Amino acid sequence: MPRSVPRGVVALLLSCALLLTTAACNSDDTKSANAAAPSVSASFEKQKLAKTRFVANAGLAAGATYQWIVKPYRAGKFKKGADGRTFALVKAGLAGAFTYNRLKAALNNAKGDPLLSKAVAPLSAGIDSLKDLGTKLRKGEAGDADVGAFEGVINSVKEAGKSAGANVVDKVPSASQLSGG
Repeated sequence: MPRSVPRGVVALLLSCALLLTTAACNSDDTKSANAAAPSVSASFEKQKLAKTRFVANAGLAAGATYQWIVKPYRAGKFKKGADGRTFALVKAGLAGAFTYNRLKAALNNAKGDPLLSKAVAPLSAGIDSLKDLGTKLRKGEAGDADVGAFEGVINSVKEAGKSAGANVVDKVPSASQLSGG
């Protein structure tokens, strides 16, 4: 019986803490409504070092694409019967998902810089088209057009960055970065 009293006290304290934090979160709805609608000029100030972040994310995406998708594809590693095909396909699938993730991050970083946002905005549809290609690569269903889509989007992002003064250089991510997303 003495053990149930401390458990009851702990449960009561946790319930009170939960109620207080919930009440504190909902205490001022007008401030949260105003914070959700930033002004146009504030959107460019939102990110520090937006151009640098864009270059880093786009460089990682470009490096992953070349190292684990384009290069093995050109070497014939994705063909049926090729040595190490399964491992190459798994790495390509991870690289595809990683590339998509980094390109979306780069696109968000570009929104923090006025010149980059104008250059990269038209590429959002191309980046969105890569969403399911990682799974297609992992299953071994990717062809020339799919690998070409990755190359094309990466080259478009590099050119858009270059036109805005943000030169993107390929940077191959480590295996832990690739698997961790």
